[in-house]
Amino acid sequence: MGTAQGVVTEVSDIGPHIRRVVFEVPDLDSLGLPEAGDAALGIYFPEPGQPGPPEMDGEPEGRNYSVRRRDGRQVTCDFVLHERGPATRWVRRAAPGQRVAVDHARSWYRPEPATSWQLLVADLSGLPALARILDELPADTEAAAIVEVADRADLTYLPQRSDIPVVVTIGTGNGLAPSRLPELVRAHPHPGGRGYCWFAGEAQATRMVRKYLRSEYGWVPDQYDIVGYWRFDSETWDRKYEAVSVEVEAIYERALAEGKSAKAAAEEYDLALERVGL
Repeated sequence: MGTAQGVVTEVSDIGPHIRRVVFEVPDLDSLGLPEAGDAALGIYFPEPGQPGPPEMDGEPEGRNYSVRRRDGRQVTCDFVLHERGPATRWVRRAAPGQRVAVDHARSWYRPEPATSWQLLVADLSGLPALARILDELPADTEAAAIVEVADRADLTYLPQRSDIPVVVTIGTGNGLAPSRLPELVRAHPHPGGRGYCWFAGEAQATRMVRKYLRSEYGWVPDQYDIVGYWRFDSETWDRKYEAVSVEVEAIYERALAEGKSAKAAAEEYDLALERVGL
């Protein structure tokens, strides 16, 4: 897939920790944006003091962001505000007319047709994707959600679904305190039939849940899409990763070469990271 440019058309605050930005992306169709509820785009921000998007032949600063809504050539992205980071710095001063580069359309949420029930889990970072999934979930779907937010006011962001129970933990995780999401997933009762879990949150918490579902319930990779959207103390993690990157990336590439799926290869990669203490 190629790279396109996006132009900011609207900016608004829609919660204590979320700022909404609408982009006009004339070449959006060229990116192959999926229709899935957690569809995301890589967004790359201008260098400080520069009027236009960065050159994509280097290593520009950018992150993946969920597409809350698509309307023709427009995409709406809701940015969770943090204390620091390139995205937060940019979005706090974002204004109509500013340009970014976008690419790398992807998604993860793929419950199989045989799924009987779903468990949807997110911290603040996964809230935009969870909101869209809830918006688009058919009324006859058996599902429950577990949400970890910084403030009770964050919950007003989620669409109201009287048919979907939501378990909430406030003031935990999200860089504020240890996450309670693994604990709450373990406490969730499993209805009969084939289950599916979608989880977007901090990487260590997602790893714990993935291991739990595999070891306690024997779930296979097709029953979950559990994605680490961010890492606690990522700067320290990045420094440690540099020392082992060649080794663990080779494990991922070898799994693909053996004909394993991208998801299975990612599982082997994550296990390799755990073995080296990451």
